Amino acid sequence: AYLGTEVVCYEGPRPVLGIHRLVFLLFQQLGRQTVYAPGWRQNFSTRDFAELYNLGLPVAAVYFNCQRETGTGGRRM
Repeated sequence: AYLGTEVVCYEGPRPVLGIHRLVFLLFQQLGRQTVYAPGWRQNFSTRDFAELYNLGLPVAAVYFNCQRETGTGGRRM
């Protein structure tokens, strides 16, 4: 990450099949702080995370749906 430290890497949606609703939220930090990776990502609460680190409300958000196309199972020989 530019001028920052990656706390956790991207983890794709599960299950791999079906329609996925993805939300990216941007928060403005009040200053430098140590953020710890959550132990479990399933049922992650953004609201609790923002409250724990005193982030306030998001300053930007992007929401979209995506679905994996059939036949994209990888390389076949």
